[in-house]
Parts: sequence; C-alpha cells; structure tokens
Amino acid sequence: MIPITLVTGFLGSGKTTLLRRIVETHQDQRLAYLVNEFSSVDIDGQLIQAREGDVVALPGGSIFCTCLVSEFIKALTDLPERFPPENGAMEGVVIEASGIANPKVIERMIHDTNLDRLYKLSAIIAVVDPGTFPTLLQTLPNIADQVESSDTVILNKTDLFDESVIVQTEEGIRAIQPDARIIRSTYCDVQLDLFPSREERGLDGNYAKCVDPNYARFSVEPLELDRNALKSALDNLEDILYRLKGYAVVDGQLHYLDYSPAAFILRPEKDPSVGPAL
Repeated sequence: MIPITLVTGFLGSGKTTLLRRIVETHQDQRLAYLVNEFSSVDIDGQLIQAREGDVVALPGGSIFCTCLVSEFIKALTDLPERFPPENGAMEGVVIEASGIANPKVIERMIHDTNLDRLYKLSAIIAVVDPGTFPTLLQTLPNIADQVESSDTVILNKTDLFDESVIVQTEEGIRAIQPDARIIRSTYCDVQLDLFPSREERGLDGNYAKCVDPNYARFSVEPLELDRNALKSALDNLEDILYRLKGYAVVDGQLHYLDYSPAAFILRPEKDPSVGPAL
C-alpha cells in the first residue's frame, strides 16, 4: 500500500513552503507530489523542484469538487506508472490541496473509487496563519473543516505575532480539533513523520460544487507595474482580496508575486522560460 499525506490550509498560510521543505528533506525517497491549484494557472507546481515526472499539477478548482474529482482520481490511479520498477517504486504521495478545499470527503472518496487497493491515507496536515485564522473562521466554512480533518496543525509564521495571538489561535484550533498535534513554526521549518500510522476517523463530507459562492477567481493579462503603486493598490483591497499569485513585470523586470493580507512577496524571477501571468 502506498501512503498518502494530504496538506491543506488556506491561501497564503504556507502550504507550498512546507511542500518545498518536504522535497528538500526527502531526496532519498521516491515520492510523488500532486499539486492542486484553485487558479486555472499552475503556479505552485512550477515552484516544486522535485525530480522530473514526480510533480503532477491539477489546476482549475478543488480536487474535492465535482468538476475536478474525476481528474484527481485518474491522476492517483496513473501515478504508479510514472515509477518503473528499475528506477525504484513509488514510496509515497504528498498532495497539496487548494486553499479552498474541504478535505472531509477524502476517506469516503478513497473507498468509493477503490483507490484503497493502492493507497492508504497516512496523515492530514493543516497549515494555519495566525493573522488570518480568526477572520477566515467567520467568513469561510472550509477553514474549520480543514482543521477538523487534520491530524497535525502547523501553526506557521509565529515570528510575526505576539504570544497572546498565537495562544488564542491554538485555543481556536483545539476547540475545533482537540486531538490534533499543534506545531509552532516559522517558514514551515518543522520535523515531521511524513507517513505515520493512522486510523480512519470516520470523516464525513460531500463533494463541493464547481461554483462556490464564497470565492471568485480571475486572471489578468501581463501589465507593466510599479512596485509602490502595486503595493498601495493591494493594501486598499485587503478586505476583499484573499490571494494574488503569479508572475508580473514590475519596474521593468519579471517578478514572482505572492500577496495575501498577511504577506507581500515580490521576488525577481531569473528563469526566462517562466511567462508573466497572474
């Protein structure tokens, strides 16, 4: 049986940072990485520097919604073929779910599709940002579902907040999932047993609809942007803009852009093969 670890967490919490750390610290294992993007453009898959063929991107929604679940099931079914025996069998799968995913359906999905003949669910990890967690709990129901489904919660970005905020967030997590292990972290620098032994917990959820009224998504054509004007415009939208991620030409140079209410990252992009898209 091939173990699966599922990584959840809202947009900007640090899921991709955690995935990159897992890749870096498990080079001696033949792992597959399945990266799910809510956006129609694959950004996170390009950021995961694993061996060629080990990363599968599923953009365009949530793997637990009716519009993408068939592709998700097919991807898992086909994954072992990417690992011919002469090169070493696949030892595990790490799935990064989109930030809007509700993972409570995963146990039933694995059984209903007979994927349990190939896979076993070893862990569900939720990544939480203390800065956005209280607000998101009130506005987006999937956030509580992600925590409730988790076996481990990584409380990320703890260097940015006072102890009182961190303790309050931990109390909120325990109120939802009292049995979860909570790990404080900065940049998701944590030690994990990636594929622990796990008993089924009887998680019960439904596949989400393709169009979720809680979210809207859009892409824009490449623009010539000014750094200061861009930051000012994003700050003015922080009450309605959950995430902005992609590539853009800023001050005449291609940059990787990642914005959430908790962080603003603008990093020069040296790879000329990456095209600007938001």
